[in-house]
Amino acid sequence: MTGDLTLPARGLLFDNDGVLVDSDEAVTTSWSRWAVEHDLDPAAVMAVVHGRRAADTVADLVPADRRAAAAELIDRYELEDAHTVPPVAGAAELLASLPARVWAVVTSGTPALATARLRAAGLPVPGAMVTGHDVRTGKPDPEGYLLGARLLGLPPEETVVVEDSPAGIAAGRAAGARVLGIGVRALGTGADVVVADLTGVTWADGVLSVPASSELRAG
Repeated sequence: MTGDLTLPARGLLFDNDGVLVDSDEAVTTSWSRWAVEHDLDPAAVMAVVHGRRAADTVADLVPADRRAAAAELIDRYELEDAHTVPPVAGAAELLASLPARVWAVVTSGTPALATARLRAAGLPVPGAMVTGHDVRTGKPDPEGYLLGARLLGLPPEETVVVEDSPAGIAAGRAAGARVLGIGVRALGTGADVVVADLTGVTWADGVLSVPASSELRAG
């Protein structure tokens, strides 16, 4: 590749975990501990958690009469581990350059967890945030990204969704947005382009620029 890739983007809709904050280690610690508590295989649990609301994962794995307690437990474990989360490379620089009106976070996490992880990573908490508590149906349903675009006052097709998980990327595409994939989980998905992280990614005047050197796959 000889030049940077550019994507039209009047607004940016960021997932949180794996996109702005590198929470993989914390997620593995919390969910593996939770799996053992529920006599489940941690590896099997980890295969289904990324990009989804905790309550949706719990509903798939735990009998109905135990779900409320199980959901409360994983929420507690994740909050206990939130302080260990660093930023994804390039996230701080990109967010610092963005006007508040052009970006939002759309996360499957709870408001408390999303806020705790952003603060632990030293990143700003946005004025516009959609969490798992704000939607009736979690990712891969597009509801969260449609709401995020609405909070920015934009049609979704004029935004770029920044995501790492297959479920989140599917949600962004279903909403009608272009999608920038982050990391290896985004390979093999419908993302328009996939990069290793946010290093060197910039936004100005309605255009998101992605350095060719960081691309893992172009659309």
